[in-house]
Amino acid sequence: MKKLILATAIAASFVSTVARAEDAKPDNELSFNAAVVSDYRYRGLTQTRFDPALQVGADYTHNPTGLYAGTWLSNIKWIKDAGTLTGTDTKGNVEWDIYGGKRGDIGGGFTYDVGGLYYYYPGNTLANSGAKNANTFELYGQVGYGPAYFKYSQSLTNLFGAVNSKYSQYFDLGANIETYYGVMLGLHLGHQNVRGNPGQFSYTDWKVGLSKTFDDAAGITLGLAYVGTDLKDGVTTTPASDGTKNVGKNGFVFSISKTF
Repeated sequence: MKKLILATAIAASFVSTVARAEDAKPDNELSFNAAVVSDYRYRGLTQTRFDPALQVGADYTHNPTGLYAGTWLSNIKWIKDAGTLTGTDTKGNVEWDIYGGKRGDIGGGFTYDVGGLYYYYPGNTLANSGAKNANTFELYGQVGYGPAYFKYSQSLTNLFGAVNSKYSQYFDLGANIETYYGVMLGLHLGHQNVRGNPGQFSYTDWKVGLSKTFDDAAGITLGLAYVGTDLKDGVTTTPASDGTKNVGKNGFVFSISKTF
């Protein structure tokens, strides 16, 4: 049961939360963004029981210094699912992220991005399921070169409610490559290492996606990604009409978004 609670808890928080801190406009202005996704996946795991999500956010970047700050919200189901799977009553249907940091050039074509991200789940009662409070704080650092990047994140709190999971780590390697006709190819490979009791839990996730912004259609961006993990059936689950489903099963995610 502890393994089930841990596995469900890490299904916290096709839009990566970490990427949110990288999407702010590079000039001195406040911008807003909105998106609808067919399934909210975070680090390969569904947060909405494979159902759609509505997501909104705001970003501010101070260009001369490279300082930035932002916030982002999405509907979720994983906290309620944790209670369903453990036979308890849990509440929490919104994820609210608050982040800030600094980015800039290192030299020689290299860039950096460092900051912190707080995942807040208002009124969550995940602890009723035997886990800890879902709220999580991570520090991250990224180095980029051309279209490629490597990012490292470490939690300074328990990770999304997982017991004794402070200092859990996430490794993120990826690239965003412009191809033909303005189509962007997004590649991602990640590895989540969750500290916990009685031991550690880890898995690998990946994503291959295509996206295109249509300037003639009010700047709307359409995206399609294939997302998956190496998690086996029965290791991590979410309620379903026919029993349970693997929260990290391979699948397609469609998104439509716009930045204002």
